[in-house]
Amino acid sequence: MMKYLLKIAASLVLIGTAGSFAAAEERPVLRSQVMTLSEIVTIGDFYSNAGTLAPTPLFRSPDLGTSGNVPAETVAKRARAAGLTMASTDGLRSVVVHRGATRLDRDQIAGLVRKALSERSAGIDPQNLEVRLLQSPDQVLADPKVKDPIRIDRVEWSQTSGRFSVFATVAVEHGTAPLTLTGIAEEMVEVIALAQPLRRGDILSENDVIQVRLARKKVPAGALADPAAVVGKEARTNLRANAPIARKDFQRPILIEKREKITVIFEMPGMKLTSRAIAMDEGAKGDVIDIMNMQSRRIVPATVVSRGRVKVHSANPIVASLNSETN
Repeated sequence: MMKYLLKIAASLVLIGTAGSFAAAEERPVLRSQVMTLSEIVTIGDFYSNAGTLAPTPLFRSPDLGTSGNVPAETVAKRARAAGLTMASTDGLRSVVVHRGATRLDRDQIAGLVRKALSERSAGIDPQNLEVRLLQSPDQVLADPKVKDPIRIDRVEWSQTSGRFSVFATVAVEHGTAPLTLTGIAEEMVEVIALAQPLRRGDILSENDVIQVRLARKKVPAGALADPAAVVGKEARTNLRANAPIARKDFQRPILIEKREKITVIFEMPGMKLTSRAIAMDEGAKGDVIDIMNMQSRRIVPATVVSRGRVKVHSANPIVASLNSETN
């Protein structure tokens, strides 16, 4: 009988302890920091386990995107006055309240302008627009509950001068606020240029070429974007560094100069004849130029095959009269 009574007593103690733990868990606890998107801070924002009193307003929030400190005793006192009788400071001296906001910096603002300009100018990729803001706040704070914090209303842009004015509205705490952005926007293109100067006759290599990004209006006609079109070719004139490269600036390497003494080759089955001649024109590999036989003084066409060497067309009878030697 005694053992039975002891078991009952122990059970009652355990039940009481569990009840105390449950009560402790359900007791409202003051938070040290509060984050809110609303203009009002409620009991539920400050205290966990606030129950049905959670929506009750206690304070006005700080301005959008700012923070403020509230004495913990003041919070507890107002919460108790509002009906949360167990509210206390929980050992805190103050509570920090953060008011959320959609924050846009200058880069993000420039991105919005870039998008707005490209949408109003068919064929322009926004990634190719370089935007420089001249009149713009360092940042814009907008209501975080609004899907589009900044709405573009009107755009004025002269593509000739690059100057633009963008008229917009910002979603703020109570309605909207006007925002005017001005600056310069230019469409940029990538072209190839020289990393270092080239002299006339120099052969262009891949290491001589760099990619540069320039305003489209400053890029001369015929400027190239792909170096494959000119690598391995010869500069027609002296060329300066960092200037856009055009196809007309280069030619195939000249292998034979005008008035140069050259070797003429004629091949036929089982025989190869060579002779000397004078080039009447300059030529690159594959060019057909006129040559003059040094003995007969006859002029015939020939194809440039290498430096100082040409090949006479097999149909040309001049070969028969060349002073040739068999190799």
